[in-house]
Amino acid sequence: MIKIFCVTNKIVPTLDKTNLILAGVGQTKFPDNYLKCDGENNIFHKEKFYSELTFHYWYWKNMLANEDSDWVGFCQKRRFWINNDVGNKSIDEKNFTNFLLDRPLPSWEMSNSVICDPIKVSGAKKIKLLKRGLRNIISQPSLLWKKNSETIKIHFDMHHGYGNLDKAISLLEKNERNEFRQYVNTNDEYNPHIMFIARPEVIDQWFKSLFLWLDKCENLFGFKNLYGYDTGRIYAYLAERYLSYWFKKYTKFKTNPWVFINN
Repeated sequence: MIKIFCVTNKIVPTLDKTNLILAGVGQTKFPDNYLKCDGENNIFHKEKFYSELTFHYWYWKNMLANEDSDWVGFCQKRRFWINNDVGNKSIDEKNFTNFLLDRPLPSWEMSNSVICDPIKVSGAKKIKLLKRGLRNIISQPSLLWKKNSETIKIHFDMHHGYGNLDKAISLLEKNERNEFRQYVNTNDEYNPHIMFIARPEVIDQWFKSLFLWLDKCENLFGFKNLYGYDTGRIYAYLAERYLSYWFKKYTKFKTNPWVFINN
């Protein structure tokens, strides 16, 4: 048995007839078939900065203890898990619901988690490197001529504030800190979108580690000076990179395809 929660900040009628469990975040007034995360134990007031993590926290604190499903997963309003046997079939906004993952796969039998197929961050055009990564180039000039040399850390520096990932990693426990820092400095791909499917016990361990870290990060970054694409959702961006590292280190994971639908 599997449950997949789809977190959205707007009403998406297309999803009403799917097996997804719809969960609303943000200021939209959602209908009764959407779960809301502004009651009980919640961080709803942080939604602007935490995005879908607002619901993740609510689920952890208010639903997980009574979870009766073998597998629980999370996706987003525009990003969905799909079956891994779609081959070369064309998927678009008209037919994507026909391809949604709705059952555990036989290949998961010896695993306890599933994360997104990875995306690469390397290969940025030189003009973008010069515009957004000048400080990285000064310390590592080879970025300009060495192909595919951008790492997760350099990509984060370019798009979410130079040095911010390093500062956040420094707040982890020493062993975790060293291993995660090595991970982001040596890899040029990660498993995106804070999407995962896992056994309930894994989910509990993940959220304990994640939200303890993000709470410490709040003391560092706060909220007052966070804005725009770069830092407005920095806590979600940090979680996205940490997920790739954490699930690979602590779980028996599989990867699975996903699709972006602009609905």
